[in-house]
Amino acid sequence: MGSFSLWHWLIVLLIVVLIFGTKKLRNIGSDVGGAVREFKKAMNDEQVAEGDEKTGTTIEGEVTKKTKQ
Repeated sequence: MGSFSLWHWLIVLLIVVLIFGTKKLRNIGSDVGGAVREFKKAMNDEQVAEGDEKTGTTIEGEVTKKTKQ
């Protein structure tokens, strides 16, 4: 009743490959990899943007007139 052995996992893998086929599994793998890369890129971009805000300058002032441009 413990965890599965190596043979159990190999049989499960074989059944999955037979059901979905190698081409579909490869496409799923590349889609997941692309999503992970995009997520990492977005996280890095967000950290860079936060860094820019910390080093930027703040302009203080008061609005006296509003005009449409």
